Amino acid sequence: MRRVRYESAGGPLFLEEVPVPEPGPGELLVRCEAVGVTLPMVRKVTEAAEPVPLGGEIAGVVVAAGAGVARFRAGDRVTGLCFGYGYAEFAVLHEAMTSPVPDDADPVTAVALVRSGLVALGALEAARLAPGESVLVTAAASGVGHLAVQLARARGAGRVVGAVSGPGKADFVRSLGVDACVRYDDDGWGEPVDCVLDAVGGDLLTPALAALAPHGRLVAYSSGGGTVRAYDLLVGAKSVIGFQMALIARGRPELYEQWRQELWRLLAEGAVKPAVHGEFALEDAAAAHEAITGRANLGKVVLRP
Repeated sequence: MRRVRYESAGGPLFLEEVPVPEPGPGELLVRCEAVGVTLPMVRKVTEAAEPVPLGGEIAGVVVAAGAGVARFRAGDRVTGLCFGYGYAEFAVLHEAMTSPVPDDADPVTAVALVRSGLVALGALEAARLAPGESVLVTAAASGVGHLAVQLARARGAGRVVGAVSGPGKADFVRSLGVDACVRYDDDGWGEPVDCVLDAVGGDLLTPALAALAPHGRLVAYSSGGGTVRAYDLLVGAKSVIGFQMALIARGRPELYEQWRQELWRLLAEGAVKPAVHGEFALEDAAAAHEAITGRANLGKVVLRP
């Protein structure tokens, strides 16, 4: 089979021919039909000291199941998070990190909706967003961000604001129905909000925290890091909450499943519609990464093995 790999920090990415893997106990072998490209994975390529397997969310068809697998069998359509080599024609998923895909959903929609949507839903839950409250979403044009904007509205937010890096992204985010759209380099981000969902981190944490109203909550779910001064929290009685989807998937499988069902329901009702920036072949994985590092993507970037 073909898979994408790299040998040193920063790449380059290349295709190689390797044997099809075999599923171990509790694992599924999946023929990949769509693979999601994420900012955390792109950052690992450029920042990790040693090369790591290129993984992430995948969607496809189960080919074989390892010992002890109870929920899936060959022929099932699934999506899930791959911790090994996911940029490939075949990949291995742990059963606990795998979800079924409805018969009427295509693999690209599954990849664009489920993992990114789960992160967006989880961030909203962590923010404890109440009906009528206001929320600001950074990286609002990203794979997670554009769903967070829609999910905030579906969950009763009174005012939704998108924050983006440039004017092209602002037009896209406005098309999602936000009440306002701000740019990172604006002097201020308008009327303070109750919640901020931050997918950027780093230097953007300061203006994101400043955008909060007193007693506001900022949920950080990015891999960008950053530092928050305690004084900036004290003066407004503000909170910063960290969120990681993998902890929910591993430790709260019933909640993971509840959120997944909510996503498919909202999709069927038309309340949420995932956007796909582009579909790239495996041999064009470098171009897919560039779409993210160049901040060009509007919605999800997907590989099609």
